[in-house]
Amino acid sequence: MITGDLKSKIDTVWNAFWSGGISNPLEVIEQITYLLFIRRLDELQTLKEKKARVTGAIDDPIFLPGQSHLRWQHLKNAGAAEAHQTMGQEVFPFLHGLGGEGSTYSEHMKDARYTIPTAGLLSKVIDLLDEIPMGKRDTNGDLYEYLLSKIAQAGTNGQFRTPRHIIELMVAMMAPTPEDEICDPACGTAGFLVAASEYVREQHPSTLTNAKQRQHFHHSMFHGFDFDSTMLRIGSMNMLMHGIEAPDIRYRDSLSEGASSEEEQYSLILANPPFAGSLDYEATSKDLQKVVKTKKTELLFLALFLKLLKPGGRAAVIVPDGVLFGSSKAHKALRKILVEDQKLDAVVKLPSGVFKPYAGVSTAILFLTKTDSGGTDDVWFYDVRADGFSLDDKRNPVDANDLPDVLARWQTKPTLAEVRAASLEATTTLAEERGTSLEATWPELSRARTDQSFTVPKGEIVAQDYDLSLNRYKEIEYDEVEHRAPLEIIADIEALDAEIAKGMDELKAILS
Repeated sequence: MITGDLKSKIDTVWNAFWSGGISNPLEVIEQITYLLFIRRLDELQTLKEKKARVTGAIDDPIFLPGQSHLRWQHLKNAGAAEAHQTMGQEVFPFLHGLGGEGSTYSEHMKDARYTIPTAGLLSKVIDLLDEIPMGKRDTNGDLYEYLLSKIAQAGTNGQFRTPRHIIELMVAMMAPTPEDEICDPACGTAGFLVAASEYVREQHPSTLTNAKQRQHFHHSMFHGFDFDSTMLRIGSMNMLMHGIEAPDIRYRDSLSEGASSEEEQYSLILANPPFAGSLDYEATSKDLQKVVKTKKTELLFLALFLKLLKPGGRAAVIVPDGVLFGSSKAHKALRKILVEDQKLDAVVKLPSGVFKPYAGVSTAILFLTKTDSGGTDDVWFYDVRADGFSLDDKRNPVDANDLPDVLARWQTKPTLAEVRAASLEATTTLAEERGTSLEATWPELSRARTDQSFTVPKGEIVAQDYDLSLNRYKEIEYDEVEHRAPLEIIADIEALDAEIAKGMDELKAILS
């Protein structure tokens, strides 16, 4: 989250659009994104030119000879009328063709429109954006996250934004590797994919120096689907601005029949799917309806994730609380699939204020591994009570924050292979070792149900009809109440009655 001078500058740019006649937040962010992207292209071209002074030639230039007037450095110094004309007549046609014929980027950009109405507004916005430092990747990400947060002002479009610190927790817990193929079937502005790419860059720096891994990173690691063209354009540019050359961001209704063609394609899914989205029941995939017959999008998306994952693939998914304890036949059937047919790893309960001021819905994060053969032994529960921000509509930073503890405790969990290597026979399961060697290896297994995190054996979950709500298993520790004689309690009650009677008499006297 950005603060201070940078936030003030972005707010000034935003207000300039509003006072200039563009009040739709989606349109404002689109136009700002285009301008930031043009500036980024100029910076990349400048880096290529500096490199060419050593190598002798520009490698894969962005701007060809005769296109220098399309660059940011020219636009910011040109007259207002000239810049306005160049943007509409030349820069946007240039952007439409960027990325090559048939690329996903050029596909999303073909409908992009330049809608800044006046030369004066363009000139003012260019001057304001030019003052914003964009050299550091972190600053770039913070700035873009702040811009994206404003989309929620458009009402229902708030569904596209997941708080960045929640995204980063989920990514860190899943720990993507350079070999993963990562998908978000409801990608919106591609926040999960961006965070995953940043994690791989930081934790596996050799990814970009190994030719094969670098090719995979830029062209086949990240996949996102959405059915909103504006979100696809913003998500695609978000990825490009974070250094992904050819992200696979595609138009698709993920719950439709067409999505089933990519069964078992991905090793990691990170998503916050729509909770109460509109659903074309007739167009919904029949394969998904076979898994769970329902119109609820949150259940259908979970069924979809299981289909898209490769065997051994894993997922971290935000779901509304109703998924955890809903009593309908579809709810119970899906939870049974997660526990019996797959490996349910964890349920992290989030405080209800996480999505404020956009929504007050209570949610949790499900962590699972696709096995198609079961494997659930102990499910880890964590009750997140604070996420580093106040849980009211203001969401101001506060000291209380459980998220680092969530990650730290999760990262101490040994894999099944590690447990087997350190203890008994290769056929030993986690359940058989509960209370022995594994308990010493992972302290979470021995924590009390009164603690903030604890584990629940599969058998107990089955006995509770696959209920996954944390409160079903949590125990509350009450302070001991001082023992008092019955006559003392009666005397206190009589004294209280006398006080009430006296007060009523005084009130009657006043009223009369």
